[in-house]
Amino acid sequence: MIPAMQRQTRAYLYALTAVFFWSTVASAFKLALRQVSPVALLLYSSAASAAILFVVLVLQRKVHMLAGGSASDYARSALLGLLNPLLYYAMLFHAYALLPGQEAQPLNYTWALALALLSIPLLKQRIRLVSLLAIVISLAGVCVIATRGRMFSLRFTDPLGVSLALGSSVVWALFWIGNMKDRRDEVAKLFLNSACGFVFVSIYAVCIGEWAWPAWAGLAGGAYVGVFEMGITYVLWLKALALSRTTAQVSNLIFLAPFLSLVLLHHVAGERIFPSSVAGLVLIVAGIAIQRATARQDRAVEANLAECPPD
Repeated sequence: MIPAMQRQTRAYLYALTAVFFWSTVASAFKLALRQVSPVALLLYSSAASAAILFVVLVLQRKVHMLAGGSASDYARSALLGLLNPLLYYAMLFHAYALLPGQEAQPLNYTWALALALLSIPLLKQRIRLVSLLAIVISLAGVCVIATRGRMFSLRFTDPLGVSLALGSSVVWALFWIGNMKDRRDEVAKLFLNSACGFVFVSIYAVCIGEWAWPAWAGLAGGAYVGVFEMGITYVLWLKALALSRTTAQVSNLIFLAPFLSLVLLHHVAGERIFPSSVAGLVLIVAGIAIQRATARQDRAVEANLAECPPD
């Protein structure tokens, strides 16, 4: 029996490791997209994700959980695989190709707001006035980032890139609402989603003529994204949640990720960080923090927010 304090320390270590890896992926996206197209990056990263999740299943002796599901279980995995990785990452990688990482990353971070809004019709949740205020605060942050501080001009620096980044957050929220209704083992579900998604991505890449053997730099970038964005980092996060006394004790650490990401984008990807990116991110995170604090009074929404960290 592991002492409670030791369990919580391990939970923090797992959570902080996951947060660190998620902080690196915006830089990894930008560096990889200098070598390959968004579709090619999606192809290589989805293959790496499925491979690493299968290795985890083997190590955890859970491979048997892949068999014995119902037809509806496998249909759900296929449907969720269409949402993630195919649709979600196709939109996200194209957004990163069009926008600076410092803008694409916080715009995608609005998934928590999309989740709160979609929970009203799909999960029959009620939204409070304070949650609406939180959404307005975060949307103000979106406008600051999208206009680079010229909010009242309403002239977006790249309307398509902004639309793709925000749209990806809606797809992510839909994916996790569908995922939370599936009671199968989390790692087994993630593998099946990734495997189905890889099949769909492969078909898509062939149909548009993007199937090609990449340069080693592009392949390495895809492998990193697949392992540390789509794959093993979720396992670390789930382990942290399982060990922690409460989900709130580790889930709040995810707020570190977007700010660490800005630092890495500057020092690793070479981006000059705009003041508007920092200001907008602060507003987005503030809105999400307020919304989370309100949502903790509803167990269903709290669990959903805790288990679905952003990119």
